[in-house]
Amino acid sequence: MKVKSKGELTRQTIVDQSLQLFSVKGYYNTSIKDVLMATGLTKGGLYGHFSSKEEIWYAVYDQAVDIWRSLVFKGVRQCEDPLKRLNSFIRNDMENYLGGEVFDGGCFFLNMLVELSGQSTSMSKHILRGFVRLSHLLRLWLEEAREKSILRPDLNLREIANFIVITVNGAAALYISSRDRTIIDQTINQLHGYVENLRA
Repeated sequence: MKVKSKGELTRQTIVDQSLQLFSVKGYYNTSIKDVLMATGLTKGGLYGHFSSKEEIWYAVYDQAVDIWRSLVFKGVRQCEDPLKRLNSFIRNDMENYLGGEVFDGGCFFLNMLVELSGQSTSMSKHILRGFVRLSHLLRLWLEEAREKSILRPDLNLREIANFIVITVNGAAALYISSRDRTIIDQTINQLHGYVENLRA
């Protein structure tokens, strides 16, 4: 395992602290001064690694994606049945990511999308591309299920994949505002039933 240099460790500290700040306070309510206080760095020390707050945000986004992936895909790819894989992903996303309170402010991606829409086109589009990529992955799993003849033939796979992504994010919004665990349980149960009804 490669040992990180002092510069790499400093950069990682900036990203770690900024991730928590953006999650709780939001991007626009977090100032460079907040980041400096959280990291103990000087402006020169900070700008030696990032040229702007927006550049920090992109690094934070990448780290948030890595954390999310480590949770939602755990054990998923070992499922040979693509519909079981889909249900496993849904459960992991709801229980381990959303219900696991991974980020202090709730779902980092949903919070950022709401805050940045209408404020930063490039940043909000960056988040939306992530949702589109997720929908595409789910569609690939559904196509695999069709090829294995375990899926009903009359289905619009793109609509199904989009519906699952929309439902998961809708549940995330409700859970963040209420912290009501029944939202997580009901979403898992309803989506699992929906996925099983897709079987041939």
